[in-house]
Amino acid sequence: MSVADVGTTAVPLARVLRGGLVESVHAGHVVVLAPDGSERLALGDADATIWARSSLKPLQAVAMLRAGLDVDGAALALVCASHNGEPGHLDVVRALLAGAGLTADDLRNTPDWPLDADAAWRWRADGRGTEPLAQNCSGKHAGMLATCVAAGWSTGDYLDPAHPLQLGVRAVIGELTGVPVELATVDGCGAPLYSTTLRGLARAFGRLAAGPESRVGRAMSAHPWHVAGTGRDATRFMEAVPGLVAKDGADGVYAAGLPDGGAVAVKIADGSARPRPAVLAAALAVAGVDPALVGPVGLTPVLGHGAPVGEVVATFGA
Repeated sequence: MSVADVGTTAVPLARVLRGGLVESVHAGHVVVLAPDGSERLALGDADATIWARSSLKPLQAVAMLRAGLDVDGAALALVCASHNGEPGHLDVVRALLAGAGLTADDLRNTPDWPLDADAAWRWRADGRGTEPLAQNCSGKHAGMLATCVAAGWSTGDYLDPAHPLQLGVRAVIGELTGVPVELATVDGCGAPLYSTTLRGLARAFGRLAAGPESRVGRAMSAHPWHVAGTGRDATRFMEAVPGLVAKDGADGVYAAGLPDGGAVAVKIADGSARPRPAVLAAALAVAGVDPALVGPVGLTPVLGHGAPVGEVVATFGA
């Protein structure tokens, strides 16, 4: 497993065009796997070690199910989410907690505002400050707490890397990616974060979409709004492609699994979210998805005085 700086082996993946001129370039890494795991495309270093950030949430959800969490549908999708903090998201988080005999006071994730601008405005208008409930990872943390209750484990220390829950998460990540976990740190929400490779992440998403772990994938693809929210590209990609399982992650990560078992993983080296939709759309086209389905979701206009004067364009395609 390569532990080199991901910037040293990155290649151009997207160009930002403004008025016909290339204004900037985003470099990174992308891998597209066929259903049998063979490589359809690899740009940059597909085996570079990365922090997959929130793209690991569906894998964490697999570990929770194996430990005794028994939820499906919108609730399971919310466990995998980086949600907007819209009222419908928070209602599901509260219900997850209530089902385990817990409340939002038991959450240990980082307090924050809702991601969605309108939801954040209403939250502040109600006189509320940053809270764990509103933070985009509260569904995952509610799922972790509910898992602890189901398994008979302690809840106050559920974020401790030595807790049985987190040991189980670490083991599942290694299993589904096929890459032993070599590095660990703390994610933005306070949960333990484990390393993998881009290829390993893609391999895991192929299993989420079409393998034994498809219970998680089915919940996500059937309830895409609960995985992200209004206007979010992860939601729109899953709405556009039946059976697609897609999850974004901070610092330029994206992963997707297809119902035939094919998969895609992306890492933008500079951590920018801007090129991710265009790059993912291009990678999905390489994986065999009709470009007419994903092209509109990947379209990222470059604005001048509020009007489109260019766009972000992937450097590769089908």
